[in-house]
Amino acid sequence: MALRTAVGVLVVFLWSVAVVLGKNVWSVTYTTQSICTLKGSTVELTCSYTYPSGYTVTTTLWFTKIYNEENYVSLLDDPDYKDRVKYLSNKTNGHTLTITDLRESDSATYMFRFITDQTGGKYFGSPGVTLSVTDLQVKVTTTLLSMTLTCSTTCTLTDNPSYIWYRNSKIVQEDSSPSYSVYFKTEDSFYCAVNGINSPAVCECD
Repeated sequence: MALRTAVGVLVVFLWSVAVVLGKNVWSVTYTTQSICTLKGSTVELTCSYTYPSGYTVTTTLWFTKIYNEENYVSLLDDPDYKDRVKYLSNKTNGHTLTITDLRESDSATYMFRFITDQTGGKYFGSPGVTLSVTDLQVKVTTTLLSMTLTCSTTCTLTDNPSYIWYRNSKIVQEDSSPSYSVYFKTEDSFYCAVNGINSPAVCECD
């Protein structure tokens, strides 16, 4: 009786393992789920994916738009991204989406989809990667004796970049802080830069 019970438990256990493994056969894993970056820059979104053995992947794509249940618009075919998108696959089921010359209108949720050679063998990964694209502006706060300039964005930039401050086109500060202070009135012009992207110049003139 004890042996029969043990065998029954083992069968149930193995069945449970098979169910769990079956659920995980189809998957898409994104390297990061949220990115904030600058207008005019380049971004890379990466993921890896799995599917059942014996299947062959025939199509891979990234999308933000779905027109109907089976009409997922590849970014390569989306006129809003014309000549700004590249796909790169590797041999270990990794995939990279590169978008150049980013626009604020590119802010969206990006998802990866793949299709195999088997009937019904298709999958996309949710929730995807949320991309936020922001411009770079300088905010000015003044008092009687000082002026504080802050390199401002609408979201917190990914990867904690350095902020470079220019005064009359010469570098005066490079720091992780987005702020720069001047302790007297000046007619000089200032702007900040992050990863080669410049803000508009400002001048605190009398």
